[in-house]
Amino acid sequence: MLMVIVKTVIIYVFLLLIMRLMGKRELGQIQTFELVISMIIADTAAVPIYDEKASLLNALVSVSILFLMHMIISFINMRSVKGREIFCGKPRILINKGRIEEEALKKESITINELQERLREKDVFNLGDVEYVILETSGQISVVPKPEKRALKIEDLNIKSEYEGLAFDLVLDGKVMSENLKLIGKDYRWLEKQTKEFGIKPEEALVVTINGDNSFYCQAKKRKKC
Repeated sequence: MLMVIVKTVIIYVFLLLIMRLMGKRELGQIQTFELVISMIIADTAAVPIYDEKASLLNALVSVSILFLMHMIISFINMRSVKGREIFCGKPRILINKGRIEEEALKKESITINELQERLREKDVFNLGDVEYVILETSGQISVVPKPEKRALKIEDLNIKSEYEGLAFDLVLDGKVMSENLKLIGKDYRWLEKQTKEFGIKPEEALVVTINGDNSFYCQAKKRKKC
């Protein structure tokens, strides 16, 4: 009995340290690879507690290896856009300009009823009030209501609302988003001209986005110290 208590305390303290090192993240925001690693860690750590013959050292080593895998994948996600797509996937537009994207729903195995349920969780009860719905890589949805249906209803003020459109990422971590450039009918030369106004090349940007009103947001990467 004493050995079980000692093992439990050691594993608890060790897991608490590991989870703190893995970073703070809300349950609904964790990525798939984080969920998988967390589940395996929990299962691995529990073995020495209910099995007296199981090695405590082996369990601690296994958890440490899983933690190392988590750190490696997190590092890849920070450094590589392609890596993020592999381990986390890409956001997918489920409703585009008020129209439900049926193919996107099929690919994500989401029914219309499930989509409506998720919208109700966001206090949206009418599909007709939605301009965009984006399924994030965490599984959560982001909702962009139509301009006249937002918190302060423009229609109540008798003011004609302007179409805002959807913001597009053009550069992420120095990686040019060629697909998004094609979606807005632009090319690399055009992008290069835009970033030149900020004194940088596209590859030197941390992030470049364009909004529906053609306004830009551009931020350069921090230059490494020599």
